[in-house]
Amino acid sequence: MIPTIAEAAAAIAAKTLSPVELTEACLARTEALDGTLHAFIRLDAAGARGQARSAEARIMKDGPRSPLDGIPFAHKDIYGTAGIPTTGHSKVLKDHVPAEDATTVRLLAEAGVVMLGKLSTHEFAFGGPSFDLPWPPARNPWNPDHFPAGSSSGTGAAVATGMILGGTGSDTGGSIRGPAALCGITGIKPTYGLCSRAGVLPLAQSLDHTGPMAWTVEDCAILLQAMAGHDAADPASADRPVPDFRAELGRGVRGLRIGLVRHFHEQDNPVSPATLAGIEAAAAFFKAEGAVVRDVTLPSLADYNACGWLILLAEAWSVHEQWMRRDPSLYGELLRDRLVAGGLLSAGDYLAAQKKRRELIAATLAATADLDILLTASAPGEAPRIDAVPKWAFLEKPNFTMPFNVTGWPALTLCTGFGEGGLPVAMQLVGKPFAESTVFRAGQAYETAHAWRAKRPALVA
Repeated sequence: MIPTIAEAAAAIAAKTLSPVELTEACLARTEALDGTLHAFIRLDAAGARGQARSAEARIMKDGPRSPLDGIPFAHKDIYGTAGIPTTGHSKVLKDHVPAEDATTVRLLAEAGVVMLGKLSTHEFAFGGPSFDLPWPPARNPWNPDHFPAGSSSGTGAAVATGMILGGTGSDTGGSIRGPAALCGITGIKPTYGLCSRAGVLPLAQSLDHTGPMAWTVEDCAILLQAMAGHDAADPASADRPVPDFRAELGRGVRGLRIGLVRHFHEQDNPVSPATLAGIEAAAAFFKAEGAVVRDVTLPSLADYNACGWLILLAEAWSVHEQWMRRDPSLYGELLRDRLVAGGLLSAGDYLAAQKKRRELIAATLAATADLDILLTASAPGEAPRIDAVPKWAFLEKPNFTMPFNVTGWPALTLCTGFGEGGLPVAMQLVGKPFAESTVFRAGQAYETAHAWRAKRPALVA
């Protein structure tokens, strides 16, 4: 059995589970499965074993530092790790070794995580799935012929199969929530500014978020507790106290006001029958448990996406322009072409998109004034084949995650079942700014009342 972080933490604290034993089990699964899934760019088994032994000795002497002490973990390979290469899954940075940890890497290390290594991503968190890079793309653990989504693809695959119990992701247009949806795990994009991005390779800084991915809602809350907090090194960091993200777990949903954004997943980008059934069943569950559920109309999904993707492309070009002009051949074809599209935008285009962004935020606030939570899809359906993802897929149909990068609101993805092909489908729960605890409350109420967390990919067995 693969424990959750919460289960492993309780057993470690009770001294009935050793961090060394737990780490060895994760390393064994990685050795067995990663040749198929390519979740890791770089596995540091020796380092992990050393950290696990240190955690065990520390816990035996003084008890655990936190619920994460001794927990096997890994970082998306855009998170800077001192003395360990951080490549962005790209030839451009194949020899890049940071001198310092990213702030969130340091915070998680201080909490006691055992770091197994660095995880696959799309090139610089945008160019994927690509087959012309130094490392292969990660694959979906439920069916390796299929796409795990991105860009936090390695984290999604590794968590789903128990190679790690939790990992970091980043989310600029859905890169935590997409892999969480297609890999059948849980992921939270926190409120913009809640978690530091210092030391993390940027994509589009006015949209970039860092956050955790894990098997359950409670595990994401535990991880977010360690990652959140003000950081003067990140100019967008929110200077406010960090709440107890597990404070509302177990309270149920009675009294919560939930808005079903039906037009997103029925008209703006119609979802698969299994995805729609999962959302409808979740809405019915919340209503039966005492929440007030009503339809709500927001601006169109296309408006949020047009605004968000224009900002993303322009800001990504500004990050990569110098390297692109010096030697574009170092990039994979997919990312290179996407970055060039950003280079064709004007300052006027960018300013118009930022003006539209302010209008969309105001409209979203007005439409949700009497609501606590929004409910809609995270992805249109099951994962497609990995060799059938179009280069410009993000422009062909609006996605369900970009609206909440545009607004910066917290958004949680969790599994709602499985489609006809046996792959996961999911929903998205969205809260008001800095209301992560309420989002976790609703997510955990749904999750603990359903059986989806009892099922792991067949590869694990």
